[in-house]
Amino acid sequence: MTKEPTLPQLFDLTGKSAIVTGGAGLLGKQFCHTLAAAGANVVVADLNQAAAQEVAAAIEAAGFSTRAVSVDISNPDSVQALVDDTLEAYGALDILVNSAALDPKFDPQHSGQHANAFESYPLDAWQQALDVNLTGLFLCSQAAIKTMLTQGSGVIVNLCSIYGISAPDQRMYQRESQPPQYKPVTYTVTKAGVLGLTKYLAAYYGAQGIRVNALTPGGVFNDHDKEFVKAYSARAVLGRMAEQDEMNGALLFLASDASKYMTGANLVVDGGWTVW
Repeated sequence: MTKEPTLPQLFDLTGKSAIVTGGAGLLGKQFCHTLAAAGANVVVADLNQAAAQEVAAAIEAAGFSTRAVSVDISNPDSVQALVDDTLEAYGALDILVNSAALDPKFDPQHSGQHANAFESYPLDAWQQALDVNLTGLFLCSQAAIKTMLTQGSGVIVNLCSIYGISAPDQRMYQRESQPPQYKPVTYTVTKAGVLGLTKYLAAYYGAQGIRVNALTPGGVFNDHDKEFVKAYSARAVLGRMAEQDEMNGALLFLASDASKYMTGANLVVDGGWTVW
């Protein structure tokens, strides 16, 4: 008789290999550390090679197995090279976290990027967002699934957003005596597409041992100005923005056997933002 795994064993990723795209990003680096701490071999995949190496060095210094790989997720050859590198290094690809995305945030690092109203939104900006946020996810999933089919198992976690579920409240982004600012149309459209692709892949590959779920974070604090934090927090049931580490438990749950009877789902971790 097979012994049922203990609760810690369900979350244990020892011997598993994982790719995190956008691995040097605000949440991506959190996910890389989380998966590594759970025992996985982690590939920090990011367009910014230096930033990816910095994340990998911190993980390695903590005593975990990792490597940094530069990738352009909108380029199929670059994506395939990422998967090939992972297989050469670790012999398997068990987990793919699609975290890379163009996200025009409203923190200090992204100031001055939000002047385009919908009626004047540039076509090239629209196309770039589709190339990264949707085509990139398509290419990474496609390349990973080829390997997962051979293995007979695999897990994909796609990062969505509350703005893939509901439209942005543009009033939060306006400032008195300043030009109008907007969360762009591309973010809502592409993140809604992420949910559609998640459900499609879950249904398509469920019988072949591959689980696909989405994780939808709420707004994560990153030195936003006080006015934005106040406006955002007023809409969240818990009355605040998320801390940068508060998606880690949900990510580990979806990546591990703790969620082994879960596929095609969207796990929302938004402090109650979408319950109104």
